[in-house]
Amino acid sequence: MIFRPESVAIQAPGRLKAFAYLTAEKAALYRSIMRVFMESKERFALHLRSQQILDAIRICGLEDTPDQTEIEAALAQLCDWGNLQTRPDTSDVSTVEDFYKQRFVFQITNQGEAAERALELFQAGSCRKGELQTTALRDIRDLLQELKGLSREAEPDAGKIHRNLLTVHASFEDFASRAQAFMGSLQRNIDLQMGQTDQFASSTERLIDYVERFVSELVTAAEDIGRMICDIDDSGFEQLLQAVAERSTVDVVRTTPEDLESIAAEWRSHWGRFRDWFISRPGCPSGADILRGRARASLTTLLSVMMSINDRRISRIDRSNDFRVLARWFAEAASEADAHRLWRAVFGLCPARHLIVNDATLDDHEAHDVTAGTSWLDAPPLRISTRRRVSSYSRTARLSRIIDRTAEKEKLAAATHEETLRLLSAQSRFATRRRMRLSELEQFETGEFDLFLELLGEAVSAKVLADDTAEILSNDGCLRVKLEATGDGQTAVLHTPEGIFRGPDHWISVEPSSTEEVVT
Repeated sequence: MIFRPESVAIQAPGRLKAFAYLTAEKAALYRSIMRVFMESKERFALHLRSQQILDAIRICGLEDTPDQTEIEAALAQLCDWGNLQTRPDTSDVSTVEDFYKQRFVFQITNQGEAAERALELFQAGSCRKGELQTTALRDIRDLLQELKGLSREAEPDAGKIHRNLLTVHASFEDFASRAQAFMGSLQRNIDLQMGQTDQFASSTERLIDYVERFVSELVTAAEDIGRMICDIDDSGFEQLLQAVAERSTVDVVRTTPEDLESIAAEWRSHWGRFRDWFISRPGCPSGADILRGRARASLTTLLSVMMSINDRRISRIDRSNDFRVLARWFAEAASEADAHRLWRAVFGLCPARHLIVNDATLDDHEAHDVTAGTSWLDAPPLRISTRRRVSSYSRTARLSRIIDRTAEKEKLAAATHEETLRLLSAQSRFATRRRMRLSELEQFETGEFDLFLELLGEAVSAKVLADDTAEILSNDGCLRVKLEATGDGQTAVLHTPEGIFRGPDHWISVEPSSTEEVVT
């Protein structure tokens, strides 16, 4: 077998040959060779001869042990795909003839090593079970607390900052990937286990408790983590990035400002994704909010499934369960004749009661002593009456009287019109386009307070932190509300027909969402 020294396959753009050995005819042999190179590199043995590779494969106990010719052919093919490269073997050369002999050593390429690493990640990810990790949330919260303390130091320890950021990134990525796998498989498990009523019911109860516990922990942890992220940003996250970049390049022979900026940009990207997962932005809910919503929706689905299972157990009539029982009876039938009798008992046609046999036919059958097993071909003919026997009692049902609902419709229309006028009046009071304090409103009517309380509740729920500014649209999309904290600790006291409403004072501005003025 002849090799070209320094042979590395050059791939055309858009084509990737590094993974071709996974689907080739001798994929098992190729995989074994690549594993030998990966294991040898861990021992810092970078160059291997074909005989060394053959000996290592024989030790591994491959089902079909290859010979030297097959090993050389496989090595040549891996070199052609770019997973391996060859170098001249000039060791143990004692004569000129030995020097001119074509002997080569093999080395795994960066491309081949990356393919094996990717395959390891693929196998590890496919075997990983999805789960909702409350411990990961607590670990992230503790690490951020320590990172928050480091960010406030005048000269923070770069080593501690680097270790904390690495641990936070690894914990977050593992937590997010496992949560995605769990939520992705939840619906599939529900669909697959619906038929196994008893087994599914017992596991669903534990699953509901598991999801409820995680949701409660997520609500608390996400708020704490979001607050600490904002504190770290305010304390100077760029200073931490600079320390991490310098720490990462300590062992580099020559460091340029571009290298430091590249490392800082990479960590800045990680931190931005981490921040977006825990802190919502206008029009962009956080990953924690999305996960919490999906988890709550899954609870609703699981509870509805449990209710249907319980109803199926309690209800006397369940067509799907009856058909399953009937199918089991057919499967357990001792013979084909028993199956036919079961079919006749379940699906046999009922007598045609609207057909009447006359008295002459009945007398004829009694006279000839016709048994029930007599064939229709041999039995006397049946004389069916051509007229239906109609009962002498006939009840004629009268049409139900049509009820006139005009008065009720007018009453509903008047109430709707009155409610609309009340809402428009309330909107005209609030939608002044003026920035004012809540305490300036003071007095409310019933309709005004209902609308105001709805707008205020939506604006407050949109805030993540108490000092944030919230800007929302009303449910009907007519009003735009902006709510800002005053920061002076004042309390707003509002008088309503239902009582006195107290709360932290805020700046509030309400305006129509379109260019048109509110109709009064």
